[in-house]
Amino acid sequence: MARSKSSDPTAPGGDAGRTPKDGGRSSGATATGSGKAGRTGKAPKLDKNGQPKVGRLKKMRSQGSMIKQAYGLTRRNDPKLPWIMLIWFVAAAAVVELIGILLGAPFLFIPLALLFGALAALIVFGRRAQRSAYTQVEGQPGAAAWVLEGMRGDWRVTSGVAGTPQLDAVHRVLGRPGIVLVGEGSPGRVRGLIAQEKKKIARVVGDTPIYDVTIGDAEGQVPLKKLSTHVMKLPRNLSAAEVNALGRRMSALGGPRMPVPGGPLPGGRQMSVSQRQVRRR
Repeated sequence: MARSKSSDPTAPGGDAGRTPKDGGRSSGATATGSGKAGRTGKAPKLDKNGQPKVGRLKKMRSQGSMIKQAYGLTRRNDPKLPWIMLIWFVAAAAVVELIGILLGAPFLFIPLALLFGALAALIVFGRRAQRSAYTQVEGQPGAAAWVLEGMRGDWRVTSGVAGTPQLDAVHRVLGRPGIVLVGEGSPGRVRGLIAQEKKKIARVVGDTPIYDVTIGDAEGQVPLKKLSTHVMKLPRNLSAAEVNALGRRMSALGGPRMPVPGGPLPGGRQMSVSQRQVRRR
């Protein structure tokens, strides 16, 4: 007797109801493959600070833009800058070329003359940019903090650890010499602020040397333009490991306790560019 076909449309027909021979491996492999495809993007390389590395070309463009910005700002305040740079370029190149002529190889010394001329012009630019920057910030609130934050090396600056409503301020610097307290403002008020901060810090740092500096032009004070040089010339009393350990202990003191202007000049972003250029000179 012939069997009748099922009339139920929902019933699986042919191979639809059969179990795959590979036990579903093919679908699993497909899912795995799609997962691998989603992970093809490589993670960006990180530098020692955990930040994504920047390509050399992009870094050179950024530095070129910063130098151009710093040059424009300095030229605005020092109109003679281009001519002075040109004079130094020609003078340095001429001296090197003269040496080449005396040695009987003038053409070989041309690239070297151009290189020394450019180096001389760059050094002059750095010094005049620094002088222009100090002239603009001198006497303004936050000027000492701006100078301290531009120092080269491992200096941990905390701005405005103490202050008064008259915008007198004390800034704390941690480095290889120990602790440096820098006060700016009225000398009478600043001395009291520094004395209070010294007592507070001494409870935490123990025998670590604590230096104090007051900004000004009077006897016993340090001019703003010489502040970074004065601090960097202090004797090295601590090792790098001791500085790190001291930094962890000093974290209990907290951060700034008074607002310090982010930039002592109007247009602080431009000033920060000039600061970075000066720091490299």
